[in-house]
Amino acid sequence: MYKPMAISSLTLDPVTNSPIVILKEIDGDQTLPIWIGLLEATAIASEMEGIKFSRPMTHDLLKNMMDMVNIKVIKIEVCDLKNNTYYALIHFKYGEEVMSIDARPSDALALSLRAKVPIFVAEEVILHSSQIDLKPEPEDKSEKGKKWQEILERLNPEDFGKYKM
Repeated sequence: MYKPMAISSLTLDPVTNSPIVILKEIDGDQTLPIWIGLLEATAIASEMEGIKFSRPMTHDLLKNMMDMVNIKVIKIEVCDLKNNTYYALIHFKYGEEVMSIDARPSDALALSLRAKVPIFVAEEVILHSSQIDLKPEPEDKSEKGKKWQEILERLNPEDFGKYKM
């Protein structure tokens, strides 16, 4: 089952400084944070704020091309979450045929704003999103790898300014 959601806000992850788009359930209180790229955040923010550029951005170009060939976006679905990666589908209609295409959620959300179509999120995605482990798992699990991990975790960011290259 899918829940209707809307883009509530954009924020920055205080740890990584990565943009996060926050989806909020339309008829409820559930939210879904999705970490996105800076360019996609700019595309979403500019459309939310009504900022128009002299040249079309990528998502504007896609929407313009779809309009030219009479492809109508119907809805966006954030449909899956695997290995901390979200998956989305863009559903559209061409003539009498209804189709869907795989997309990054950030691109699908930027397009949804331009096409003014609803956003839906699978309940299982919302459920599993609260279980995301954002702590990176070390690739080298040997004793030597564990020793290096301990050294790196004890490093203070201010130490990096002490050394000249």
